[in-house]
Order: sequence, then structure tokens, then C-alpha cells
Amino acid sequence: MGILTEFPEMGRADLRDFKKGIDETFRLFTREYGESIENFFYPLLKFLGWFERLIVATPWPLMILILSGLVWAGSRSWGLVFGTIFTLLVVGYLGMWEDTMFTLALISVATMLCIIIGIPLGILMSKSDRTQSVITPILDIMQTIPSFVYLIPILMLLGIGKVPGLIAVCIYAIPPVVRLTNLGIRLVDKDVLEAADAFGASPRQKLWTVQMPLALPNIFAGVNQTIMMALAMVVVAALIGVHGLGQEVLKAVNNQYLALGMMNGLAIVAIAIVFDRVSQKFGKRLQKHSEVIHG
Repeated sequence: MGILTEFPEMGRADLRDFKKGIDETFRLFTREYGESIENFFYPLLKFLGWFERLIVATPWPLMILILSGLVWAGSRSWGLVFGTIFTLLVVGYLGMWEDTMFTLALISVATMLCIIIGIPLGILMSKSDRTQSVITPILDIMQTIPSFVYLIPILMLLGIGKVPGLIAVCIYAIPPVVRLTNLGIRLVDKDVLEAADAFGASPRQKLWTVQMPLALPNIFAGVNQTIMMALAMVVVAALIGVHGLGQEVLKAVNNQYLALGMMNGLAIVAIAIVFDRVSQKFGKRLQKHSEVIHG
């Protein structure tokens, strides 16, 4: 009762009107621009659908061969290649092949988008303290706000489907690669930068031939974290119509199917481990290559 006396009825009415005004404004915005926003994301929907159909329709022996080749190209580790083959065979044997391919498509496209958007943003942050001060609070909000909160406007604009799920995954997963790209470039030794200046390197040359190669460990640490966070959103994405292992986990939760939930959960973990190990080893190989060139 005491707390109500602090907020008189008139104040509560004003608050209700304020909230109604926000809701009505967003509804008007959705009706006015919803179709344009859908058209903007339509190419992304087509690409994700095409990629899903491609890897699901690819015969499983060929898919295992392709994935093993990509793992070898990225890691140069036979142990990781054999581990990937074993994991995929177990996934197929347990009847989770198609769902795994759907999840693989989602995570691959989400990670690609996060890298394409996140690394340039990290570079911009590293070049300007003012830009960093603007972007950092946005990243903080993206990492801390509950995913179901930002799903509300996304669903109102785009409805249930693949693109809202992909956007939700990217919102949650992109901050690490942005932050660690910024950090990696800022941590480059000033003596190295002064030496580059002494040799007459332009800002663009200094960025791509000195700062980026030396920042690779941090950048790929950000990529690793982005992949892990994207996989953590698989089940949330399933709530809004994204096919894959997340839907099976959700089904297991709703129906108390312990075995189904554990098997699909372990499949998600296996994908995470493969992505993580390959990106780590690829980053180390790139770093050694750049050290050989510059050293």
C-alpha cells in the first residue's frame, strides 16, 4: 500500500498512456514499413533456404567427405578429421543427420554474417575512441538483454520463420567478435606501429599488413566465442520456427523425453567442438604464416 502512495493515480495513468503510445507507434511503423523490411531481408531468407536445401540434399558420404576436407584445410589435424568423421557417423546412426544439417546451415550463415559485420565494426572501434564509446553500450545491451525481449519487435516485423531466428542468433552472438577485434588491434605494440610509420606505410597498409595479422589470435578468439554463443541460441531459434537440433531439444523439454534431449544436446556440443577446434587451429596457422612473412 505504501508504494502506491508514492505513485498517484494520475502518474500511473500517464505511464499507461505512454506505454500505449509506444505500442501504437510501433504497430503503425510495422504496418507502414513491415513489407519493406521483409523485402530487405528476403535475399537472406533465399540464401539460407538454398544453403539448407543444398546440404540436406547432399548424399551423406559426400557431405562427410566435404566437411572432413574443410576440417583438414582449416586445422591440418588428422585427429580432428577422424573425430569429425566419427561424430558425423554417430549422428547419422542415431537418426539426427537432417536436423544436424539444418543446424549446421544456420550456424554457418549466422557466423558468416557476424564476421562480415563484426570485424569491420571492431576495426572502426579501434580507430576512434568516440566510436568505441558509442558502440560499446550497444554491445552491452545486446549481450545482457533477454533474447525474448528483442524477439518481440523482430516477430512483429517479420513474423515466425527462419530470418527472425537468424537475426536473433546474430544479435546475441556478434558482440564477442566486435569486442575482440577492437581489443586485438588496440593491443598491437606501439613500437611495431612506429616502425611501420618509419618505413612509410599508409594507414591502410599498416592496418592490413601489421595490425590485423598481429591481432589474429584475439580475432579468432572472438570468432570462437561467436560460434559458441550462436549454438547457445539454437533452442531459442527453434521457438520461432527454425528447423534443426533445437526443435528436437524443445520437443524433449515439452514432453520430458530425456534420451531425445540428451542426444540432440550432445550433437550440438559436438558441432561446437569441431567449429571451435578448427577456428583455433586456423587462426594459429594464419598467425604463424604472417610471422614468417613479417619476421
